[in-house]
Amino acid sequence: MLNFNLLAISQLPVANWVEQATAWMTDTFAGLFDILQSLGASVMDGLTSILMMIPPAIFILALAVIAYFVSNKRWSLPVFVLIGLGYVLNQGLWPELIDTVTLVLVSSLVSIIIGVPLGILASKSDIADAIIKPVLDFMQTMPAFVYLIPAVAFFGIGTVPGVFASVIFALPPTVRMTNLGIRQVPVELDEAAEAFGSTGSQKLFKVELPLAKSTIMAGINQTVMLALSMVVTGSMIGAPGLGRIVLSSLQRAQVGTGFVAGLGIVVLAIIIDRITNFATEDSRR
Repeated sequence: MLNFNLLAISQLPVANWVEQATAWMTDTFAGLFDILQSLGASVMDGLTSILMMIPPAIFILALAVIAYFVSNKRWSLPVFVLIGLGYVLNQGLWPELIDTVTLVLVSSLVSIIIGVPLGILASKSDIADAIIKPVLDFMQTMPAFVYLIPAVAFFGIGTVPGVFASVIFALPPTVRMTNLGIRQVPVELDEAAEAFGSTGSQKLFKVELPLAKSTIMAGINQTVMLALSMVVTGSMIGAPGLGRIVLSSLQRAQVGTGFVAGLGIVVLAIIIDRITNFATEDSRR
């Protein structure tokens, strides 16, 4: 009993520290968060509006043509694109699909813009690598639902906090694979580039990044898929798309509606995965 009392007395107020830190950040950077919220919402709405202006039939055909050439003129993927997206259109889920595509595109793009430079930094500095790796471990092992708490605290409810949570969840693979790809470049090639008088930036952009391209693309593929996996989770804080229908169906026990929307997410996931995989294969040639 005495030991338990001592533990209770010496308990660290971690929850209070986190709440105080979050409150301080929210108050101190309120203006920045408001700007990011407005800018992010404008970008998301603008991209969604542009995609919605494209007639669904033309969008599906164009994506099927892209899939045909990306897959080295194989017919399996274009046929799946036609059937899968045709199913989504038939079920009346096209606006929700476009919202989901927008969310995934923006989240993935932000993750890549942040992740690739961080991966390059980690590959060039062992100190940076030692600092970044534990942070990435933390980001990958923390339950995805936990990211929703600071997202709501900083940005409120809506699309932007959904993107924020998705970026945190999807960022690590790009950083790790960029770091790994550059570190795997043969030392002999680096030395040869230096012998020919290449600067650090020339060696990076003309030798290391091209050779690490396939590894980096594999990381980007994982990032995109992780961003897509946050669709349903992000809907809990107001992110639009197919995930919101799945969440609503779960709350109302509507099995059929939830299955239809969930199958739409599966279709989108397979299309994105196959296209990025073929792009990775092309980078290895």
